[in-house]
Amino acid sequence: MLPTPSTSHVDFDRVYEPAEDSFLLLDTLSSSKEVSFLTQRFGPLKGRNAERSSPLIVEIGTGSGVVLAFLTAYAQTLFGISDILSLGIDINQYACKASIQTVEEACQNVNDDLQDASRPWGTGFLLTSVNGDLTSAIRPESVDVLIFNPPYVPTSGIPTAFAANGEKQACSDADSDMLSLSYAGGMDGMEVTNRLLEQLPSVLNASRGIAYILLCKQNKPDEVAQRIRQWGTPWMVDVVGQSGRQGGWEKLQVLRIRRGS
Repeated sequence: MLPTPSTSHVDFDRVYEPAEDSFLLLDTLSSSKEVSFLTQRFGPLKGRNAERSSPLIVEIGTGSGVVLAFLTAYAQTLFGISDILSLGIDINQYACKASIQTVEEACQNVNDDLQDASRPWGTGFLLTSVNGDLTSAIRPESVDVLIFNPPYVPTSGIPTAFAANGEKQACSDADSDMLSLSYAGGMDGMEVTNRLLEQLPSVLNASRGIAYILLCKQNKPDEVAQRIRQWGTPWMVDVVGQSGRQGGWEKLQVLRIRRGS
């Protein structure tokens, strides 16, 4: 089992603290099934065309950065290669700063364990963490793996700087408002996720792009999966992770979304 990156430096009064949803993503992405899938898709070429670009891994809504750090620090184990590039995006500026430190410390710890801190064997490379809204800062068809642990709790509104249509709203800088960005999902908990889903076809790499999106029971994941399949015959959706227990109504699933090959 791979160690969970430390988040002891994070100010959890301003940044979402890793919880069951975060750990479900870690467990899913490091499961033998997903490691096999990812290494087959992105791993050593084994005679294939040697001209391939390094995969770009993007996490939307990094929070503490624990998931992005996990993927970056253990790139060799999870993807079969270490030459991955990772990028974080969060609308909370405090989360951006925290996630950079989380990733850097996790990679340093791996290098220290290898007793060769000068050569980052096994770890990927963090580009940065961008303070932005969903995929607005990303070039078309540039993302190979996208991870999104969205604000999925059904609420009466979206207390973020952006409404469901993407237009800016008033949002104070109070710590409580900053934290609410991480969990309040509006109607059915899907208003932010629906915006992201609309952007997926344009940002995922056309040949190898995949997305992992976490949903709760109240988000109606079966209906979400069916809607994605109706985008067209190339699109495939699989449930690749589920919470082993139910915390109140918060039963969680991880969907893997990709174009069929």
